[in-house]
Parts: sequence; C-alpha cells; structure tokens
Amino acid sequence: MTWIVVLAVLVADRVTKLICQQYLMPLRSVPVIKGIFHLTYVENTGVAFGMLQGRNWFFIPAVIVVSALLSYLLWSMKDANRYIKVSLALILGGAIGNLIDRIWLGYVVDFLDFRVWPVFNVADSCVVVGAILLGYLVIVKGEGIK
Repeated sequence: MTWIVVLAVLVADRVTKLICQQYLMPLRSVPVIKGIFHLTYVENTGVAFGMLQGRNWFFIPAVIVVSALLSYLLWSMKDANRYIKVSLALILGGAIGNLIDRIWLGYVVDFLDFRVWPVFNVADSCVVVGAILLGYLVIVKGEGIK
C-alpha cells in the first residue's frame, strides 16, 4: 500500500504541475478567492519559502540520498505501524516529485498561493503532511520506526 501512496503523490504532483505549466504560466496568477487564495505560477530554484535560491547542485544529491534512505526504510519495515509507512511514503513521493522538477527543469513549479504563505505545490504539501504525521506518531504516540 505504501508504494501506491508514493505513486499517487507523484501522479497528482506531475499532473497538477503540467496543467499549471500549460495553462497558468501565461497568466501568472488567477484569483480563486480574491485576496485569499490564488493559483500563481512560480519557478522556485530554492527550498521551503524560497530560501537558498539557485543551489540545485546541493539539493539534487541531498534529495537523492534522502529518497534512497526513505525507500530503504519503506522496503525493510515489515512490521511497522502502517501510519508510519504512509507518512514516510508521503514524504518520499513529495521529495521525488520536486526532484523530478529540479532535474528536468532546473526549478520547482509552485502554484498554490494563499497570500499569507509562500507559494507551494502538491509535493510540498505531501512532505509537510507526512512530516507532521510522522512527528505526531513518534513524539506523541511513541511509535518507533522499526
């Protein structure tokens, strides 16, 4: 099941980014709820919140190493809590989704714009949700990565 989550994240991320490149890039920004939520096309060469712009030489190898580690954990964790596996799968899918952009385009396509937060994408959302779920399971629930 966890590999299905990884694949679902990758498909959702790629499809939304391709649609944005095709239809949103020429428009740059479209208000969905004016002043609250817009679809805004951004080419991000940095990481979270646009920090560390132009450092793909660092991000690409780092994400490959993290993705390999997450893949190994998912593959080897036979008896782990399924929610731990899902959280790792969300993180892995999101990491690979943005890695594909970095390798193919040299930047990450972002488009979800809530105006009070930096613009982000589906992959970013999955990484954050996966990390929060993992943190909750490990810190609050006391689950371990076995």
